[in-house]
Amino acid sequence: MAGTRTRTGTAKRRRWPRRVLLTVLVVLVLLVGYGTGLYFWADSRLRTTDAFTDFDGRPTAGKGTDWLLVGSDSRADLTPEQRKELHVGNDQGLNTDTIMILHYGGSGPYLISIPRDSYVPIPGHGTNKINAAYALGGAKLLTRTVEQATGLRLDHYAEINFLGLVDVVDSLGGVTLCVPDGGLHDEKSGADFDAGCQHMGGVQALQYARARYSDPKGDLGRVERQQQLVNAIADKALSPAVLVPPWKLIPFLSASLDALTVDPGTGIGALATMGRKVSGLSGHSGTTTVPVASEPYVSGAGDVVEWNRSEAEELFAALRADTAIPTFDTN
Repeated sequence: MAGTRTRTGTAKRRRWPRRVLLTVLVVLVLLVGYGTGLYFWADSRLRTTDAFTDFDGRPTAGKGTDWLLVGSDSRADLTPEQRKELHVGNDQGLNTDTIMILHYGGSGPYLISIPRDSYVPIPGHGTNKINAAYALGGAKLLTRTVEQATGLRLDHYAEINFLGLVDVVDSLGGVTLCVPDGGLHDEKSGADFDAGCQHMGGVQALQYARARYSDPKGDLGRVERQQQLVNAIADKALSPAVLVPPWKLIPFLSASLDALTVDPGTGIGALATMGRKVSGLSGHSGTTTVPVASEPYVSGAGDVVEWNRSEAEELFAALRADTAIPTFDTN
């Protein structure tokens, strides 16, 4: 009897490593299946728009990768109640509140904001504020305008609207944003924040990013807050607290996919890479704005932003060559 118990115990001990191995293999298969299924589910839900067009004199491809990131101010899909809650008014025009270039490669990542009131040539429409390009010809005219103004050939395009931004922030459970000294109080955007770091939900984050009338820097101050919000969203979205639990990751992905529109050549893999690169922009490191020379009033266009052409060209040349971007005195 004793011998029998010994052989049985030995057999169980021999089976134990095999059970552990089988368990590990099953878990790995489930994880791979989950990841693969999630990838194809997400990829199938991407909304696309024809964002690029070939034209005579189009810039040749530079080194590295360049994205055009756009925030649309369309109110078309908003109910009267949503327009009131978001403090976006009833303007029926279609412009772009946010225009950014994301570059990465051997250098970077760099996030370059283009002021929406930048006074630049718009092909076929004379010279106007750059955000008018979208209203006049959609994504194709906007990307062409940006390419001709910067000399950069863009690789990817991604666009998000008001409500989409709110839903993405809310799917993350909100984000933390640090309001500078003096606070931010802007009746038109609804922003009403005292100074200091604070948790904001989607509506508050939109109000914070859109405020400009009470900011002494005007649109340039809004650009800085937009950069801050993009960084905050990327940092939280790529944290283990969101990426690991399916009940956190799937709602975030669903909200993001509903909010985003990309060019047909952009897939989930490219978006994931873009997100990682934006998350690498710790704080304000790597974020800047196209250098500004003056902000005159132009009849027919209103208050506009004129670039410092020599400094702007230095910046764009560095991006084309995928080298470190220069630092400019913004005072």
